[in-house]
Amino acid sequence: KEAKVKFDEIFGMQIGTFQESARFVQRLRVTDKNSFVIAGDVRAQACDDQSCTPPLPNDFAFSAADLPSTVTVAVSTAAPDGESAGITTLTTLQPLETGDTETAITTAVPVTTADLDSDLLWTPVVEELQQFGMKGSTAGMSLFWILLSGFAGGLIALVTPCVWPMIPMTVSFFLKRNKTDKKKAVGEALVYGAAIIVIYVVLGLIITAIFGASALNNMATSALFNLIFFALLVFFAIAFFGGFELVLPSKWTNKMDQKADTTSGVLSIFFMAFTLVLVSFSCTGPIIGTLLVEAATAGSIIAPAIGMLGFALALAIPFVLFAIFPSWLSTMPKSGGWLNSVKVVLGFLELALALKFLSVADLAYGWGILDREVFLVLWIIIFALLGFYLLGKIKFPGDSDVPHLTIPRLFLSIISLAFAVYMIPGLWGAPLKAISAFSPPLYTQDFNLYEGEVHAQTLDYETGVAMAKQQDKPLLIDFSGYGCVNCRKMEASVWTDPRVKDLLDNEYILVTLMVDDKTRLPEIIEVEENGRTTRLKTVGDKWSYLQRHKFGANAQPYYIALDHDGKPLSPSYAYDENVERYIEFLETGLTNFKK
Repeated sequence: KEAKVKFDEIFGMQIGTFQESARFVQRLRVTDKNSFVIAGDVRAQACDDQSCTPPLPNDFAFSAADLPSTVTVAVSTAAPDGESAGITTLTTLQPLETGDTETAITTAVPVTTADLDSDLLWTPVVEELQQFGMKGSTAGMSLFWILLSGFAGGLIALVTPCVWPMIPMTVSFFLKRNKTDKKKAVGEALVYGAAIIVIYVVLGLIITAIFGASALNNMATSALFNLIFFALLVFFAIAFFGGFELVLPSKWTNKMDQKADTTSGVLSIFFMAFTLVLVSFSCTGPIIGTLLVEAATAGSIIAPAIGMLGFALALAIPFVLFAIFPSWLSTMPKSGGWLNSVKVVLGFLELALALKFLSVADLAYGWGILDREVFLVLWIIIFALLGFYLLGKIKFPGDSDVPHLTIPRLFLSIISLAFAVYMIPGLWGAPLKAISAFSPPLYTQDFNLYEGEVHAQTLDYETGVAMAKQQDKPLLIDFSGYGCVNCRKMEASVWTDPRVKDLLDNEYILVTLMVDDKTRLPEIIEVEENGRTTRLKTVGDKWSYLQRHKFGANAQPYYIALDHDGKPLSPSYAYDENVERYIEFLETGLTNFKK
């Protein structure tokens, strides 16, 4: 069938279209039948009015054995009249002369992966890496931040209407019960605090036991779980705004209260602690839910328990301290309308955080519904509204009148409104390093005046090796992920440094491999891993297996400089925003490559 050719305004050229089916033929002139070799790849792309699928390469290679017996060797390379447009003469490709880099790049032949030794490129190099060591932070630091996040969440929970009034009531109970023995009162308060910690840590362990370590890791980029997290945080935000109240069944609370009254000793105190956990759920539930969501997406089997440990510590410490120093009770701020304001502020923060999880699902599956500018517009509105609320311009159910503006509200409103204004330049492409961990990457933005970002030359490992060979440069593998918060931080705070950008653009072939890319592989790949067969179904599965199998690592971001045989040139590098150390890492790889 003949193609229907017409001018396309988008491409600015004549475009041919076929109806129903199309067949493309490339005629070749064979000049030497015995040494005949041809290799390359075929790429195809499907598009609709909004997006296109990535053109994945399908490699092919043919030798003399594949030629039909009817093929005859051409006497001359000159094509008969009328045929030259459709015939390609095979000639030997000459190696590029070393010289001017720009000339070499412009005259280079298209890269092909057919002549690469895939077995060598995928051979594990764990021992070589161990000799180099590792630069950057480790996963242990992530757990430390989860502990701190949990502790901060516990401090916030303390000043909610459900917990704050319970502090003087509970401490007074211990002191009155042991009027003549203050040491016993302090001891019971210590047991009470320990019981709170045990209850919340056990809750974290139960979450881990239910989902398992691998499931927790998969949550980070699963569209279903991220959408559930998004809906959950929006649900919590509405509850904090006063739309409804989260209350556990009253019979649970009553039963625990009865147990506390009918038992004695340590068991009685434990049931009292359990009663506090249940009674305060309407305020602590959303905070705990947010914390568990963040801990689950960290991918560590103990992350939920660590998060709950931090939360419980912050919640338990005041009860113990006030029991030891009862005179402090008289200095506590009285309950009032300010406690409801704390809930509303948390509601705004929950709503902003919810968009992060929607963004992760959107990036992993390429839906394109929450590009960077859309995300920023929503955050600007949310934090501007928060600022106006703190100024008393907006009221929610349960809020009391604000006859005058307090100093804390004034400063908090200034911070919130300033933050909203800070994000406005991001609508034109400013990197906004302060929120790079939460916002979608710059490449999702349609309108971008900023030219400082770094882009990978390819998203395929073998293609990257072929490009590195062709241009005689080392390879830098960037194991990343759409849902990787620290990856976005590195790209915004380290890669944008002019010295780093120059090294990545001019001295390396940068290859970014997304371990959570949900694009289906042309064929399912089966590999042996840890004594069992693993099926690699998506592009992300393939790159995740490469990182585990070849480099013995599974956390992102993960950077590794390689030579053309896939051998490491320097230590691997993890998350570390120190620009000088990152430059040292890049220069070490470059120096070893040139030896």
